[in-house]
This record gives sequence, C-alpha cells and structure tokens, in this order.
Amino acid sequence: MKVVFLDRYAIRAALRPLRFAHEWQEYPTTAPEQVVERLSGARIAITNRVRFDRATIAQLPELKLIAVSATGHECIDVDACRSHGITVTNVRDWSTPAVAEHAFAMILSLRRQLLVYREAVAAGEWQRSHFYGVLKDTLPQDLHGCTLVIVGYGALGKRLARLGEAFDMKVVIAERKGQTPRAGRVAFDDALAQADVLCIACPISEDTRNLIDAPELARMKGDATLINTARGGIVNEQALADALREGRIGAAGLDSLAQEPPRDGNPLLSLQQPNLIMTPHMAFASNSTLARLVEQLLSNIESFVAGAPRNVVS
Repeated sequence: MKVVFLDRYAIRAALRPLRFAHEWQEYPTTAPEQVVERLSGARIAITNRVRFDRATIAQLPELKLIAVSATGHECIDVDACRSHGITVTNVRDWSTPAVAEHAFAMILSLRRQLLVYREAVAAGEWQRSHFYGVLKDTLPQDLHGCTLVIVGYGALGKRLARLGEAFDMKVVIAERKGQTPRAGRVAFDDALAQADVLCIACPISEDTRNLIDAPELARMKGDATLINTARGGIVNEQALADALREGRIGAAGLDSLAQEPPRDGNPLLSLQQPNLIMTPHMAFASNSTLARLVEQLLSNIESFVAGAPRNVVS
C-alpha cells in the first residue's frame, strides 16, 4: 500500500513506522501542479495544507484516504472526496493546551505592556529616571476583574475559559452571530461590547470569515485587547490594522493570517507598534504537542487500514 506525505516539512517531529506493510514516500513540500503526479498509485495521502480541489480529486481514482495532519481541513473539498469514495480524517485536540497558553502569553504581554517597558529599558529610560522605576502615561491593565469574551466554545474555548477563571476574570461565552443566545451564552454583539479581552477560538468557515470586521471592532471598548490564535481570515486584517493605527482598539495579538505565508504583504505587517504582537502560526508548537499530533495522525491511518476509521470528517 503506497502512502505519500506531501508536505512533511510542516511536521517537525519524528515519525514511527506504520504498523502495516506499505511503501512510504515523502516530500518536504508539494506545489499544486505536483499533487496528481506524486499521488499516482497512492492509496493514502498525508497532507497538512496541500489543497485538494474537485478537479484534483477526480484525477486520483486509486486514492482512498486523505489523512490531514492538522485540525483544520479547509484545504480539502470534502464533498468531492465523499462523492469519490475518499475518506478524510484529521487530528483533534492535540494542541489545545499549547495554543491556550500562547493566547494568554499574548494577553499578559499586551495588557501588562511588556513590549513597551522592554523598549523603555533598551532606550535608557530607566537609567535616566528620577525615581526608582519607569511608568508610562498609560498604565498596564490587570487581568483580575476584567471580562474575557470567548468566540467559539470547543476544546480551545473551554481551555481559555479555565485559564481566565484562574486569573479571576469574568468569562463570557459569545453566542454565534445572529442567533438567539442559548443558556449560559451572551448575544454576539452584546458580548463584544463587554469584552476587555476578546479571544477568537472558532474554526474558519463561510460563516466565520471576516466575523470580526470594522463594525464589530467599533462595538468593542477602545482599550480592549483582541487575540486570535485560531485561523486567519476570521478577523478582517485591514479593519484591524486601521483600528490599531487610529487608536480605536487597545491591542491585538495574532498567530495567523488569511494568507500564509504572507508573501504578498499584509496591512498588519507594516505596523510597528508595541500594542501589536504577531507570531508566525506557531502557537501549536512544542515537543509534547507535536508528539501527540504524530501519534494521532499515524493511528488514524492504521485505524482506517484496519477497517475502523476514526476522526473522520467526510
């Protein structure tokens, strides 16, 4: 059985051998025009972000499984796979602790103004101070007692809520936009207006693309902090850049962008402001999270071959 990993470079962890007879091929990356050729004769494809559209899938009659080495599977035309008898699996809840910790690292850094004061020390302000320390005109903000609003209440959202409660924050779960609030949730627009910290933890879909746009940003407090460690594209990046530049939002931390890598530029990349932290889609990364990802990925493949597919999305 031929197994092809199309973008092995995306997973920086050792892979144990699969527990069935197979032929293994792997490539660091794969361009769209290389997919069909590289999967010729393959029964199983492993991908992180390589795109499978309907036209590509139609040219792969021997393919039976696409094992996605990530949770998000928006690069796969799942309906086309279903119609061609191809199973799609993904990995789940493997990076939740790391991503939640990364979100709170951003929250703490921004609310406590660590970049501002690091810059002050580097500029010699402490050495020239007339008293024992340095305080800027806008003081840091506590997490204690402020309101954390979470958009998306799956595994990541629940983890963020527990961390927020540990910091004595008031935790508010936003209802889906346009829907009547369920028990324990707050209407989307009302939740935005309450947020001192807004954390995005929902998947990307047609319903959530540009979910946070200029009107939503305008509803938020002028000193609020926006954190997105979910997918890029949920926050309109031009609208956020404008709000940050014009001082209409307090701070923002992002780990993803709508286009990755952002080779064509991005309005947020040109901002050089201490109230913006951007990291290059690596919130998931740690030795322990990648070990969990790899084991779940390989187990998904082995379960499929054994006739008991798991973590199926199609």
